[in-house]
Amino acid sequence: MRQGRGRLILLVEDNANDERLTLEALKRAKVPAAIHVARDGSEALEFLYGEGHLPHPPDLILLDIKLPKYNGLELLEQIRRRKETAKVPVIMLTSSDDLSDVDRSYALGANSYIRKAIDVDQYIEEVRTAGIYWTQINVGQSEES
Repeated sequence: MRQGRGRLILLVEDNANDERLTLEALKRAKVPAAIHVARDGSEALEFLYGEGHLPHPPDLILLDIKLPKYNGLELLEQIRRRKETAKVPVIMLTSSDDLSDVDRSYALGANSYIRKAIDVDQYIEEVRTAGIYWTQINVGQSEES
């Protein structure tokens, strides 16, 4: 995480209930970051690279696989191709337990793959733990590397 500016997490999630639970988990974890929500792959691409996009990429991307317009794997591929987002940690946060999705996610450069728990409390705890790890414990690469 870079110092000297506010931290930002991009949550790419089309399910309103999962969005609400994810935001609640990050709030409970006291994750020190603003959170921007994109509800499909196209919105995420516009936020990351479109006209008026931020001068710095997000510090973390939470990415669902099953999205309208561009699915999460297609979006991950775009994120890794672009110099400005190539090093941003990406957590695949999905209900898919298809092993080919897991393998493809890692092959495309995902940093982590978390299956959404069916139990609400367990789901919140998984997101809370990941949020703490990626924003407070993990030491990320610098912009210069």
